Amino acid sequence: MKCCRKGIVGIEAAIILIAFVVIAAALAYVVVNTGFFASQKSKEVVMRGIGEAASSLQLDGDVMAYVNGTDKKVTTLVMPVKVSVGKEGVDVGNNSLVVTVWVSGSKSAYMPNIYNGTLPTDTIAFNITNLTDTIINISRTSGKTPVAYIGIVNSNGDNLLESNEKGFLIVYLGDYSVTKHDVVKVEVRTPIGASLIIEREIPIDLVEDQFIDLR
Repeated sequence: MKCCRKGIVGIEAAIILIAFVVIAAALAYVVVNTGFFASQKSKEVVMRGIGEAASSLQLDGDVMAYVNGTDKKVTTLVMPVKVSVGKEGVDVGNNSLVVTVWVSGSKSAYMPNIYNGTLPTDTIAFNITNLTDTIINISRTSGKTPVAYIGIVNSNGDNLLESNEKGFLIVYLGDYSVTKHDVVKVEVRTPIGASLIIEREIPIDLVEDQFIDLR
C-alpha cells in the first residue's frame, strides 16, 4: 500500500508541475505579446509625431515678386514648392490647403485663407514660361481681392502634388500691393504636417513690369 501511495503522490506532483509550466508559458506569451504591441504602438506614435512636426511642402527655389507697371508696387509673389522628402504626395485642392498672408511696413494687412485651389485652366492659363500672362489673368478675374493658387508643372490632371511634379504657389495681393521695405509673410498649412512659412522683405530696387528675386 505504501508503494502505491508513493506512486500516486508522484503522479500528482508531476501533474501539478506540468500545470505550473503551462501556466508560466501562457503568462510569458502574454507578456511578450504585450511588449511587442506596446513597442509597435510607441513606434507608430513616434512616427506620427515626426510626420506632424515636419512640413509636407518645402521651397524648391527662389521666391519671386512681380512689380506692376503703374506705381511700381509688388502685386504678386510666386513661390516654387515641392513635396518634402519622405512624403508621397500632398493634396493641394481647394479644401485641403490654407494660405494666410500678413503684410507689414508702409501698410498692415491680414489676409486669412485666401487659397482658391489649383489654377482653373478653363479661365486662367498657367504658363510657366510666361508667368506675366498668368498673373495678368489672375488680376483680371480677381480684381482687388487677394487670392492664391497653385500651378503644377508635369501635372497628371489631379489635385495631388507628387514627388515628380513641381508646384508654383502664386499669391496675388490684390488691393494690398506692397512696396520697398515692406515685409510679406505667407503661411501654407497642409492637412498633415507643420506649416510652411515664407517671409520676405521687399528690396529697394523695383523695376516695373518685371520679376525680382526675393532670396
